[in-house]
Order: sequence, then structure tokens, then C-alpha cells
Amino acid sequence: MAPESPRILLTDLGETPRQDISAYQTEGGYAALAKTLEGATPDALIQTIEAAGLRGRGGAAFPAAKKWKIAARSASPEKYVVANGGEHEPGSQKDQFLVAHYPHKVLEGMLLCGYGTGAQTGYLYLIAQMEAQIASSRAAIAEMRERGLLGSDILGSGFNFEIHIHEAPSTYVAGEETAAIDSIEGGPGKPREKPPYPGVAGIHGHPTTVNNVETLAHVPAILRNGSEWYRRIGTASSPGTMLFTLGAQVKSPGVYEMPFGSTFRDVIYGCGGGPASGRAIRAILPALSSGFLGAEHLDTAIDHDTLRALDSGPGCGGISFIEEGEDILPRIQEIAQFFVDEQCGQCPPCRMETNQLLHIIKGVSEQKGPGFAEQIERITRFSHGKGLCSLIEMAAAPVISAVEIFYEDLAKVAGTTRPE
Repeated sequence: MAPESPRILLTDLGETPRQDISAYQTEGGYAALAKTLEGATPDALIQTIEAAGLRGRGGAAFPAAKKWKIAARSASPEKYVVANGGEHEPGSQKDQFLVAHYPHKVLEGMLLCGYGTGAQTGYLYLIAQMEAQIASSRAAIAEMRERGLLGSDILGSGFNFEIHIHEAPSTYVAGEETAAIDSIEGGPGKPREKPPYPGVAGIHGHPTTVNNVETLAHVPAILRNGSEWYRRIGTASSPGTMLFTLGAQVKSPGVYEMPFGSTFRDVIYGCGGGPASGRAIRAILPALSSGFLGAEHLDTAIDHDTLRALDSGPGCGGISFIEEGEDILPRIQEIAQFFVDEQCGQCPPCRMETNQLLHIIKGVSEQKGPGFAEQIERITRFSHGKGLCSLIEMAAAPVISAVEIFYEDLAKVAGTTRPE
């Protein structure tokens, strides 16, 4: 069984497909908004988020309050909030689950972010094919409007805020924050050069705060219960909880909420019941865009700093693994192919790296791979940091780590040995 986990985002819905506004208010929903609008200053709100240590849940783990401060400092009369639910990474379903079942937590977080930064317009950014999530959000927005929680003079406070649903393209890079802005403006959804950062010049050149939907969903609970309460959950460097997705590899697939500091064993075995095959785990992939970890890290705490020291990270929490007896080559090739298909073509180093990584891995499978490790190291070192977004690093991480962990397997197929 999984250890007892505090619930911030996921409550027991039973058979209810969507938590409606009445159910949400019963558990304290919109109380943080009402209290804030009664007299809390925007600066005080941001200070509470900063003291709580809330970090982004989209993969980069950037401190939320730092983003909010950038937009809040701007004197621009027009500002925006974007709740980024453009989830496209294979193995991750947590954003889709959250928006489909708990839309009001995300929407209240958007309102509070808008109040803190001085924005009056928000976009809920969802992939166009997310029909259930779009329908859930539309219903929730209608409920908010009926109760005076959206539009002009919300709760008689003088605060105005509107939320629009933006249907995004179904491409991986369209989930990057500047790509989301590009799509909202009517573009193809491709990353832009930074700086300027969105908090300075985002939608139509105005300050824009972009947060993952899971990040924003934490905000109401923090403001209701206080930063000290939030800090008691998780770890010092990674407070709070995180949503993890487990797929068909485990006996009980699903989306689970666990505090930071939980181990991979807690999530995979405690929540998921362990591998459905019954075989032992040989390596863990915390997310598709993270580095592989060996089985010796099953009892490693899931924490940003801890995993960064191991050249990996929680990413977006789509945990998978390699089992004993599994052929690693098809898995690495599948990952490499994904990044080839999903790079947007703007940056030559990214095009080169993703295609070359796939070419080298295919060469190993065709027994043409002597020197494959050295080639991969040289290509990724050259490309590091040279793209408009972080896809270059995301594509490299699982391949580099797989070569390190599974070198003997790969070398055997390639017909080579490890250099002395």
C-alpha cells in the first residue's frame, strides 16, 4: 500500500465525472478568492506563494512567485494569465485528469494569479483534441459566471477577470510557454527567442504569466491554509505534492497524488501495485524527457534537488520503467523517434541532434555502432543550450542516461566493447 498522502488536488470523486462548483465550495473552494478580495494586497498574495515555495509542475520547476513578480512589477494596464494544460508528453496524463475532474481548482488559481499580477484576462490552454477537458472547463466557467465569480466586479470587489479557453495544436513544442503565446496570438505554436520573457512581453507584447495547470491548482489551498501548512508537506526544496501518472506497465494504472520526498518504490509499488508482469525493475524513467535511473534508485526520494544531482528530474511525473529481460533498444529508439517527430524545425542544432541520435541508435540495432557512445556524447555536448526551447536537452537526457546504464547491452548488439 502507498503511504498516507495529504490530498491537496485530488479528493474522492466517487462516481462523479466532474467536481461541480457546489462540491468544490463544500471543501473550501473559492474561499481563498473571497478572502483575498476582501482586503489582501496583490503583493501580500505573492509573498504567501513565495513563502510556500511553490514550484512549477510542468517540468522546469521554476518558482511560481518569481514569474508572478515579473508581471506584477510592470506598469502595463494590460496583462494576461495562461494556465498551460497543453500536455503532450507520452506517459503523462495528470493535466488532462486534473482539468477533466477538478477544473475549479485550476480556474480559482487563475483568478488568484490574475489578482496578484494585475491581469484581467486568462487563457486556459488545452489541446484541441481534449474534448472531455474542454467540456468540463466550459461547464465550470458557466457555473462561475452564474455565481458572480467571473466577469466584472467579482464578488463586489472591483476586480475584473475573464477566462477564455484556447484550443491549441497537438504538437509537443506547442506546450512550451512562448509557443503557447504564439498559438494564442494566432500563430503555429512554435517557441520564440528569449529574452524578452513572457512576464515582460507576452501576448501581444503585454506581460503574461504562464503556469502549468497543476501549479495553479495548488494556489487556492496555499492561500486558504497558509505557507507554513504547505511547507510541512513534501521536502524543504520541493514543498507540497505532485501528480504522477502510471501506465499499463503497473497493476493499477492511474494518476496519483503523492508528497515530494516519496520514493519511486512508493509510487510504482505502493500506488501502482508494482509491474503487471511481475518482473523486477531494472531502470526507472521519471518522465520521458528525464534521465534514466538504475534500479538502485527505487528508494531514492523524488525531489528536484535530489534528482538533479543524479542528472535526472521529476519532469511532469509520467513514470515508466525497464524490466528485467526487456530489450532496451526498441525503447530508446522509440524515445529518439518521438523527439525527431516533435522538434519544430526552427533550430538547426536541434534538427541535427535529434536526427543524429536516432541515426546512431538505429546503427546500434543494425550492428553498425562501434563508437556510438562517443558519438552521442559529442553531438549532445555541441548542441547543449543552442535551441529556442529546452527540447535539445529533453531529447538528450534519456538517450545519454540509457547509454550509461545499458552500455553493455548496447555494445553487445553493436559488436563493440567499452573503451579502456
